[in-house]
Amino acid sequence: MNSLYIITYAIWFLSEILLNIFLRSKKTDKQNADKGSLYLIWIFIIIGIFSAVFVSVRHSVPLFKSSDIGYIGLFVIIIGLLLRLKVITTLGKFFTVDITLKQNHKLKKDGFYKYIRHPSYSASLVSFVGFGISLNNWISLIIVTILVLIAFIIRINIEEKTLIEYFGAEYLDYKKKTKKIIPFIY
Repeated sequence: MNSLYIITYAIWFLSEILLNIFLRSKKTDKQNADKGSLYLIWIFIIIGIFSAVFVSVRHSVPLFKSSDIGYIGLFVIIIGLLLRLKVITTLGKFFTVDITLKQNHKLKKDGFYKYIRHPSYSASLVSFVGFGISLNNWISLIIVTILVLIAFIIRINIEEKTLIEYFGAEYLDYKKKTKKIIPFIY
């Protein structure tokens, strides 16, 4: 593994750690909607990453014979990271890493949210797919993608219950017009 891999992984992980430190809900926000799902996501992510790396070291099941595929994976990680940061900035003050509703919370239905209800998770999933690709191992790619997707789906279900309670029919209508996490598919 060369320094480009280490730098890319470090930037990606550091960005997630910083988001988790600085974008938590405030004491004035509705609390306890998260139901521990943020911790669940981190557990699934850690297990997914370590399992993917372990498998890639122990079993050679390359996506492609060329090791250059790893650089494509790094590029995909960066694309996912940049998309996630863009989504977060478009949601602005309403974005938190834990599930909460802020005072005067507004339902965003434009931009990325016009097509998918949870674009931040979608963008993050892109980064995890990139990570799997960077390992150049089919099994690793499948493991990390499935574990992270499961964690996100569990989290989304909790989040959507909170949004339905708060926005009611407006959210239910929005839900009918958009996909959950994968554009045009799911």
